[in-house]
Amino acid sequence: MSKRILKFKCYEIRWMVLALLLFTVKTGIADERTDRTSRPNVLFINVDDLGWRDVGFMGGDFFETPNIDALSMEGMTFTRSYAAAANCAPSRACLMTGQNTPRHGIYTVSPSARGDARTRKLVPIANTDSLSPKAITLAELFKMAGYGTATFGKWHLGKNPTDQGFDDNKGGDLRGNPGRKGYFSPYKVANLEDGPEGENLTDRLTQEAIRYIESSRDIPFFVYLSYYAVHTPLMAEEDRIKKYKAKKNPLGIDAVYAAMVETVDSNVGKLLDVLKANGLESNTLVVFTSDNGGIRSIATQFPLRAGKGSYYEGGIRVPGIVKWPGVVKPGSTHDRPVTNLDFFPTFKNLLGMDLPDQPLDGKSLLPILQGKSLKKRPLYWHFPIYLQKYDSEKDDGRDPLFRTRPGSVIIHGNWKLHYYYEDNGLELYNLKSDVGERNNLASKRPKKSGKLLGMLNQWLAETSAPIPRTANPEYID
Repeated sequence: MSKRILKFKCYEIRWMVLALLLFTVKTGIADERTDRTSRPNVLFINVDDLGWRDVGFMGGDFFETPNIDALSMEGMTFTRSYAAAANCAPSRACLMTGQNTPRHGIYTVSPSARGDARTRKLVPIANTDSLSPKAITLAELFKMAGYGTATFGKWHLGKNPTDQGFDDNKGGDLRGNPGRKGYFSPYKVANLEDGPEGENLTDRLTQEAIRYIESSRDIPFFVYLSYYAVHTPLMAEEDRIKKYKAKKNPLGIDAVYAAMVETVDSNVGKLLDVLKANGLESNTLVVFTSDNGGIRSIATQFPLRAGKGSYYEGGIRVPGIVKWPGVVKPGSTHDRPVTNLDFFPTFKNLLGMDLPDQPLDGKSLLPILQGKSLKKRPLYWHFPIYLQKYDSEKDDGRDPLFRTRPGSVIIHGNWKLHYYYEDNGLELYNLKSDVGERNNLASKRPKKSGKLLGMLNQWLAETSAPIPRTANPEYID
């Protein structure tokens, strides 16, 4: 028997075992799986590298995002929405598994030793670039609940998302961006046929998602629409670029980037229109978010500090909206911290599913969506790696060489503590009075720093987080 056939057999057996376990713990689940009145369709829109301030409803006045702004008024806006990691692959792994980085081992886009070796004091923890086949993903969760599952666009967690529970895949593989000049057909992404010459990739992914939605009106569906936009390379239609070049631009935002954001917005509008036209709006939960913060040299996140790849607020705060007609109050806001780790337990709770042997690090947001509240809780980040600079002058990081040096972070309420492994450095900020993280209070508030550091160390131990301790022999002081 070939290795490929054997792998398929093992995958098939795994599904049978999981299905049997879930069936035995949930009496009558077969009937519940098709109960569309209690289990909504889910459309999850995950934009790549879209910054917290890069949409109108979050104060991005330079950007024109009328459809996304309207979505925020139809649902709940999360003003302190966080990604569980500051760059693409680890954030997506956290979203798909509900597990923080120490559990799945994806810390960055490989390799973890980034930047000039002579400037790295420690040997970073080794990184993996793909999800383990043992991990249960959001797609598998929905599939086990009787949903159709489809993904359109960036996957970045393995060779093919159909190996991780998706029935259909258009455009996704291990690639993290569409390649040089890749936003217009002929495309350079896998699992997507070329369209007419010059067709826009964002438009095309939306068209594919619409085809799937329109063909799935008789079954509940989970659609994961993960645009490659607005990741580099920056490319957009010329008429949109010219419009933004002609606008007043005191923050120096890249006009091509702004045009890409508008392209995403127009496609969000198409999707919402299709849901209405097909009678699906009232029974579809829509999520809109980003996988991490924006690149600061392209679009500043002021007043937030830094951007993608940094664990200052600009690198991990993202736009967040959930629309769920009949449940979520239109135009509502939630101001406590939430993270994309919370979506897995939210959908698990919503579907009434039990999972064997997969600890989850988030909390279900169902009480919040239903107008209730969650207790204050800590959020954690662990990044035992290095990420080199984008722009030493504009990155606004801890030093001009790296966006990220090895460290960990805890947020508890309005307090945020950074801990750095190279020098045991501490940075403590009160985000209520200092959202820009400019006034380090670690020496002035030693008790608060100590308490948060103790909580952080306890979490690191509980998750068996690997800590970089080995000195780098190539380092030059």
